[in-house]
Amino acid sequence: MQKTSFLTPAIISLMLFGLLLSPFLAKAQGSYIPYNRDYYHLIDRYEILRGENNPVFRSGTKPFRRDDVAEFLDSLANDPVIKTRIDEFNLAYLSQDNWEFVNRETPSSKKPFLKGLYKRPGDFAHYYSDEFDIHLSPVIYLNGGLELDNEQNPNRLTRGVVLRGSIDKKVGFYTYFTSSESFFPSWVKNYAEYNGAVPGEGFWKEYNSDGYSYFSALGHVSFDITKHIQVQVGHDRNFIGEGYRSFLLSDFSNPYMFVKFNTRIWKFQLTNIWTQMTADVDYDRGRPTDGRYPQKWFSFHRLGFNIGKKINLGFFESVMTDKADFNYFNPIVFYRWVEQSLGTPDKVMLGIDGKWNFYPGMQFYGQFALDEFVFSEFFGQDGKGSKRNKYGIQAGFKYIDLFTVSNLDLQLEYNSARPYTFQEKIDYQSYSNWRTPLTHPRGANFREFIGILRYQPLTKLNVTLQSMYQFYGADPDVETNWGGDVLKNRLEGSPTGLFGNEIGQGIENKVIQTNLNASYMLRHNFFIDASHTFRRRTSPDLESPETNNYFQLAFRWNFTRPDYNY
Repeated sequence: MQKTSFLTPAIISLMLFGLLLSPFLAKAQGSYIPYNRDYYHLIDRYEILRGENNPVFRSGTKPFRRDDVAEFLDSLANDPVIKTRIDEFNLAYLSQDNWEFVNRETPSSKKPFLKGLYKRPGDFAHYYSDEFDIHLSPVIYLNGGLELDNEQNPNRLTRGVVLRGSIDKKVGFYTYFTSSESFFPSWVKNYAEYNGAVPGEGFWKEYNSDGYSYFSALGHVSFDITKHIQVQVGHDRNFIGEGYRSFLLSDFSNPYMFVKFNTRIWKFQLTNIWTQMTADVDYDRGRPTDGRYPQKWFSFHRLGFNIGKKINLGFFESVMTDKADFNYFNPIVFYRWVEQSLGTPDKVMLGIDGKWNFYPGMQFYGQFALDEFVFSEFFGQDGKGSKRNKYGIQAGFKYIDLFTVSNLDLQLEYNSARPYTFQEKIDYQSYSNWRTPLTHPRGANFREFIGILRYQPLTKLNVTLQSMYQFYGADPDVETNWGGDVLKNRLEGSPTGLFGNEIGQGIENKVIQTNLNASYMLRHNFFIDASHTFRRRTSPDLESPETNNYFQLAFRWNFTRPDYNY
């Protein structure tokens, strides 16, 4: 049956109406900064050092807008949290990256290339005026590695361009496209083969029999329709929360089409996201055999608010459906009520997230995502291990300037999801996009501990040590369902039935992984990375532990450092 587009004529009309009115109603604004954990950590750490919530924008909804970040950077100009030469360097670096919006002085390049190029350190070429500005830069990633006991050494070549700017300082725009050829480390290749999709990219083509070729294209337009309502229309990813992972909405899956409203009034922020995603198709080498890929629709809203100056809480709700329904476009309706009143079996998730900057330099944060819950089975002895109690939990801690050592930052995080969380009984309704989870890479039926130590001993050198332990249950074959694979039907293939389900059921796997990375910035946004990854997996289905040692050297220019921690 032909499905109607989620971008109905009413939504398109609203977008056009906002674009027409935005030059008259909006303040100066820019495009959104792509979510990059290393980059965003530089922003977040100064909020935590202050010990108070960010006074300009809410950090729980990512990515951030450039003009908002610039306003926050301006507020740090004479703040005591900027206390070392490295802090001054980071502030200058972030300001240079958003120079068209910051009030502080950002110097031009001392020696522009061919007089017309690199007049600004962060822009290969740019044009700036009050009516129109545009910034163009190359995107390059060249990686070479050695993985012991792997016949094909991992390597990757990515090249492309990134373009951003604004019109009348009222309408921001951003576009990014790259082409890549990759040979992944063995555990990443196994993940891609199992799911039939490259994590973060989705569609791919075979390259030299053992590699992957894929094209990435991101873009958005952003504007304000009133003083308090921001709109972003694009094809990209979103991230909700303060953690390394997210159980509400993460950046792990590939980009998708979305419309996002951010309404910020007083201490409140209401975020609405409506998306069109690619459904969980039956695939042949990662692609349907013929025809258009089936689509599904996802609606999300989160109400966040500050409690005093140190606490922020957010309540979220989402619905995944195989058919577009205009009822879910209501930005303040309770989705569960709509789903029941329509008589539909659409997948509804509820949850809460929050952070507490309880002391300057220290922050607690966490999330709770509820898929399904039966009170009597959760608290009653007869319902122990119920399949219908499905949820994910996150708890984390950040310590900036650990033990008063400047620019030494620690992050600890625990994540856990019960079996069958994010699965569904109806086709195309699992919490996934292009065959990859929308939340944690592991899906469900796991526990995980993560520790991240970041140190910046020199202005241009950053060293990161990340350790991860995972305990999860795997399926022995495609028919059996122990509750970890979000793409499987939760009513089929379960060996235990309704009760007696525990985290780690199935084939028990334990993974220990550490990654040590050193990044040196040769010039603005041009880095050289050297890293070593050690990974060890033990499981009853292995004759001996599976061990990986991966060494790599990479050059990247306006490119986010890849993360293979799954």
